[in-house]
Amino acid sequence: MSLRLADYQFDLPPELIASHPAPQRDGARMLVLNRADGSLRHARFRDFPDYLQPGDLCVLNNARVVPARVFAESPQLELLVLQRPEPQRWICLVKPGRRARVGREVVVGGQRGRVVAVLADGERVFEFEAAPDLEAIGHIPLPPYIDRPDEQSDRERYQTVFARAEAGAIAAPTAGLHFTPEILQRVPHTFVTLQVGAGTFKPVAAEDITQHAMHQEDYEVTAATADAVAAARRVVAIGTTTVRVLESCPRDAAGRLVPGAHSTRIFLHPPHALRHTDALLTNFHLPGSTLIMLVSAFVGRERTLQAYAEAVRERYRFFSYGDCMLIL
Repeated sequence: MSLRLADYQFDLPPELIASHPAPQRDGARMLVLNRADGSLRHARFRDFPDYLQPGDLCVLNNARVVPARVFAESPQLELLVLQRPEPQRWICLVKPGRRARVGREVVVGGQRGRVVAVLADGERVFEFEAAPDLEAIGHIPLPPYIDRPDEQSDRERYQTVFARAEAGAIAAPTAGLHFTPEILQRVPHTFVTLQVGAGTFKPVAAEDITQHAMHQEDYEVTAATADAVAAARRVVAIGTTTVRVLESCPRDAAGRLVPGAHSTRIFLHPPHALRHTDALLTNFHLPGSTLIMLVSAFVGRERTLQAYAEAVRERYRFFSYGDCMLIL
């Protein structure tokens, strides 16, 4: 067990960072890690249903990625729309921030607005005369390590096939990107909704990882999902965002998830154990990230880094558009 940031680093050749998805959703490679004996096995994601057992339940995050990256026409600014409390009121990250002081007038999607506030963490609040059409003018906010402009195909491929139209996120729940409708039909499943925020990419700067401040994310659990999870023999979390829900959600006296809307700032890292997750499908994460620390909380730091070293040796593709790992 380690609380040092340096102990969650690993060497990753840049060419292993996937800039595009696999040609077919279910064609990604899948490294299977058995927690009981530490063994590793190489497979394809299309084999995923074969690893499930009677009584298993897959829990997926059905948040939809919104085209939240917007370019203002005047002045030239890049906006990442984090929230829209009202259609005409946007809360955004802005580059360059120095050009978006309070009172600054902007034109976005042909609509005039202005900066009405600068929040403590640097976010800007915009108010528009009429709401810009985000779906028409926005771009898919690809992660910063994908070093290319977004393409039309990203509107489909940086989105799960089960995404809810009314649910908005800044980043995709990437483990779910591998599912096709056909595979989804083959596995028992239910959904939670966690609005993945920009904070998921926030790097850990403190050498003592316990000093890292986690971002807040809102999530929702339905009564049907709570019932399904309570009845499952084994809960298979599809992605780290689902783990955050399962491990954060309040429980009643019987241990059942409490349905409703909640929020979380949970930081899962060793030596904390995951109490409500029995198996995990997840992509490969950035060195030193809170996500590799979450995986380490589930399977152990040493075993996680051994698995990642094997993935590097075998030339697996990393990060959002990359391959995946199934931990049983």
